[in-house]
Amino acid sequence: MDIINILSSTIVGNEYLGGVNMKRQSNVQAVEREKIVSIMLLFITSILIIVLGVSFSIFSVVNNISFRVLSSQVHGAIFGLVIIFLGVRYFLSVRKLKSEVYKTTSKFSWNNFKKKDKKKTYSNSR
Repeated sequence: MDIINILSSTIVGNEYLGGVNMKRQSNVQAVEREKIVSIMLLFITSILIIVLGVSFSIFSVVNNISFRVLSSQVHGAIFGLVIIFLGVRYFLSVRKLKSEVYKTTSKFSWNNFKKKDKKKTYSNSR
């Protein structure tokens, strides 16, 4: 039965590969490539944030840098640790996003960025 499908699609002019239309497969691959590049840029950004936090912490320890915050001195390494924490948190968020984006059912929609109206129910009793 599969040979008949291959032959009929060849006669019609569609390329056929393992039960999948080649045109449809190339569109899926193009979307996947865009997803991969986007996710990789997010990973690179998160790793860059972590590296900057580590370098700021080391720089602050070596040069004994501190900042005045609300009339108290806070060492610069503490700010570096906060930056490292935020970078690690961002890295974990990108990993979670990657698993959601790579699903075959995921699609882009502008509706994801719109605020959802919360319908309030008012009682008409006075």
